[in-house]
Amino acid sequence: MNVIDSLERRFGRFAIPGLIRIIAAFNALVFILGKLNPALLGFLDLTREGIARHEYWRLVTYIFIPQTTSYLFIFFALSWLWMLGEGLERAWGAFKVNLFYLVGMIGTTLAALFFGSEFSNTMLNLSLLFAFARYYPDQMLLFPPIPIRWMAWILFALLLVNFATSSMAYQMALLAAMANYALFLGPEIVAQARQRREVTVRRRRFEESSVPDDEPLHRCTVCKRSEIGNPDLEFRVSRDGNEYCMEHLPSRTTTPS
Repeated sequence: MNVIDSLERRFGRFAIPGLIRIIAAFNALVFILGKLNPALLGFLDLTREGIARHEYWRLVTYIFIPQTTSYLFIFFALSWLWMLGEGLERAWGAFKVNLFYLVGMIGTTLAALFFGSEFSNTMLNLSLLFAFARYYPDQMLLFPPIPIRWMAWILFALLLVNFATSSMAYQMALLAAMANYALFLGPEIVAQARQRREVTVRRRRFEESSVPDDEPLHRCTVCKRSEIGNPDLEFRVSRDGNEYCMEHLPSRTTTPS
């Protein structure tokens, strides 16, 4: 039993079912309130300066800030988030989803405090998408209408480019937000890679030990003929342990008079 299973046995009763649905609902609420009063978003964001002023609600409220002002994009973003939460809860259960998101939040918060990174919930939600793509790679997105594994690879490539070209603050933000993916899915990925390598090695050994197609299975000790080129020949193993065609089988060999 791993650490996560042990934690679930002890604290599973405290899990919040449908946590990601709740987060999506609060995103919708903050989107509407932000339209009515844009200054509200400045009181919810996660910043090191805000925490220094003892505004500790920012440690949580930043996950409710949608990263768009478009009604169309907020619809698709929250549809994505809802789908990711539902799928992961089916695959993992409520406790593991809660823990996955909590670990990502803790990493994000620590990076904000130590590196002064400007944070949003975008990278944290991307970690949900990558985890979802691991279990449901062929799930079609509403928009764009492509399998989610394609979207995951596209976003992963973009993140790599940004990581290589951005400041250390951005790099720390990305590593912090994706640490939960490495912690939860890393051991599984490593174990599967090791298993695939072992299967490949076993298959190679089997192929090396197999008889080639052009290698005969039977060959007469006397005439050296085999079933290759002589499909009508029959072969027998004699008492001396050697193999003979029926014509040269010792019991059938005529002795000179």
